[in-house]
Amino acid sequence: MKDVFIHESAYVDDGARIGAGTRIWHFCHVMAQAIIGERCSLGQNVFVANHVQIGNNVKIQNNVSVYEGVTLEDNVFCGPSMVFTNVKVPRSSFPRNTSDDYMRTRVRHDASIGANATIVCGVTIGAWALIAAGAVVTKNVPDFALIVGVPGRQVGWVCKCGESLPVFADDNTRRCVHCDRLYRLVGPDKLEYVES
Repeated sequence: MKDVFIHESAYVDDGARIGAGTRIWHFCHVMAQAIIGERCSLGQNVFVANHVQIGNNVKIQNNVSVYEGVTLEDNVFCGPSMVFTNVKVPRSSFPRNTSDDYMRTRVRHDASIGANATIVCGVTIGAWALIAAGAVVTKNVPDFALIVGVPGRQVGWVCKCGESLPVFADDNTRRCVHCDRLYRLVGPDKLEYVES
């Protein structure tokens, strides 16, 4: 693995595919059939299971387990100690631990998940969405949505830069006061980027 940093305390199983410029820090474990892109950062005590796909430039903070069934697209941010699940109804008495048992969860490009948030399996988090710290996501999240609370609910929209967008103008547009990007509401659950 050329141009990859792996701390001496980390375990990367033979067969794992890791892109150039990726850094894997203390006490991590990457399983043999994981795929990790370029320029990623895995903080202390991160676990990446078999068949997980992680895109380029993904940042996973300390104490996160990315279980089988999870796909992280490019530029995703996973905050410290956030949680992915992969079995809808876990029971110790009725083991569900084969690939067929795991539900699929996708985090689309440029989405951010805050510290201690929980992502219940089987959902898609939209591009550029922002999941607040401690939120529990139980259903699909639209692009650019701001999700807070338990259970998670949408309370607004965020800009590509991550800042909350102000209320809509009469023409259903919003302009970010921080970076001046313009957005248009095109449906009750759909915001589209218009211009910089």
